[in-house]
Amino acid sequence: MSGHSKFANIKHKKEKNDAKKGKIFTVIGREIVMAVKAGGPDPENNSKLRDVIAKAKANNMPNDTIERGIKKAAGAGNADNYEKAVYEGYGPNGVAIIVETLTDNKNRTAGNVRNWFSKGNGNIGTQGCVSFMFDQKGQIIVDKEECELDADELMMAALDAGAEDFSEEDDAYEILTAPDDFSVVREAVEKTGAPIVEAQVAMIPQTYVELTDEKAIKDMQRILDCLDDDDDVTDVWHNWDE
Repeated sequence: MSGHSKFANIKHKKEKNDAKKGKIFTVIGREIVMAVKAGGPDPENNSKLRDVIAKAKANNMPNDTIERGIKKAAGAGNADNYEKAVYEGYGPNGVAIIVETLTDNKNRTAGNVRNWFSKGNGNIGTQGCVSFMFDQKGQIIVDKEECELDADELMMAALDAGAEDFSEEDDAYEILTAPDDFSVVREAVEKTGAPIVEAQVAMIPQTYVELTDEKAIKDMQRILDCLDDDDDVTDVWHNWDE
């Protein structure tokens, strides 16, 4: 994974998110609804909700906004009903792209995602056409500069909690877990006081594709920008070596 600064990418994403707080709060609000409907409104008994709350706090979502979202999702009259839909396809030069969405209208979302791909000369494929090129892992990124623990202490805390792998980069520590162990490991890392920049179950590319043609780079960026602006899109995974 050398040459792929995860923290630099995360910082880039967070800068974009800071400019689009409305969008990221909308996405997290939907994830709160899904988590509460699946496991109830008590974070103590709902690990998925705890994960979403941690994500909300990492994105500077106010506590009262989080609490209102939980109460609204738990209310008997709450009509919000979102479904998860995943789309797979190709960008320029065969770059693999996976798009995760939460939507109340699958037809609208499918049409929009197809349109965003076509704007960058990409195309939607069938389910499973690119996901085999990725590994699903719990991924926790810790800001190395702000972390008071040394690498060995953090690594042992993560591994003792069930992490699969720990790696150190110039600017960050990366902890990988099996998806089922993600919540437990995230909470263990959180208890150490380590500054978690991002924590999620991610699709991690097995290999990367480099784009050298200027048009291909512009096309790929256009696809990503369109997807980023779509309120139904929660996550985009790709193997473009930016």
